[in-house]
Amino acid sequence: MTHVLVIGGSSGMGLALARHLLDRDTSVTIAGRSAERLADAATTLGRPDTLRTGQVDITREDEVRRLLAATGTLDHVVVTAVDARDAYFPIADFPLDDARAVLGTKLLGPWLVAKHARVTPGGSITFTSGVAAHRPGPGASVLAAANGALEALVRALAVELAPVRVNAVSPGWVDTPVWDVLAGPAKAERLAAMAARLPAGRIGTPDDIAEAFTAVQRNGFMTGSVLHVEGGHRLV
Repeated sequence: MTHVLVIGGSSGMGLALARHLLDRDTSVTIAGRSAERLADAATTLGRPDTLRTGQVDITREDEVRRLLAATGTLDHVVVTAVDARDAYFPIADFPLDDARAVLGTKLLGPWLVAKHARVTPGGSITFTSGVAAHRPGPGASVLAAANGALEALVRALAVELAPVRVNAVSPGWVDTPVWDVLAGPAKAERLAAMAARLPAGRIGTPDDIAEAFTAVQRNGFMTGSVLHVEGGHRLV
């Protein structure tokens, strides 16, 4: 049975991906920092025969090494983990420690996963970039830099780790719990305003992104690529 590790699988896009994979008779391990959220996700998914959980902070190499030793050889690895709580500040007010934390989660964490993962030849590692690499807004300087660097990392690792395939999915605005942090009570208003701008006419859903991840996994001729799933955000 195919075994997929989803780091960031306890909520949002990662949780949706885990559900899609389990519905296709895939063995799935979801991992994240919060044991409580992992337990809640496992209860929600309800597949104790094919679902496992693992606690990890991907900015800590010892924890990444421990998780990937426990999972053994994998067919696919997906990293959706993100911590957006302190990712947006005007550059004049951006605390250096917060900037380093963003880079740790979005860039160095995925790099550590690629460093320690054991993936079958022809299998894949897929990271999560974001539209900020291409259409950054005010306050997104570090997030834009991290996503842009992550996409460069994808190309480098696709060469270095071949025949393991390395790609990224780049979402736009997606209705996930991250927006509860970023927008608070103004979440619905902000998402509606963006939906009105997008050629697709709506905000993305976690299922939209989950389908993109599964497409990347299934396409054995895709490596070193970034799949943009953002409703046309780069065009407006």
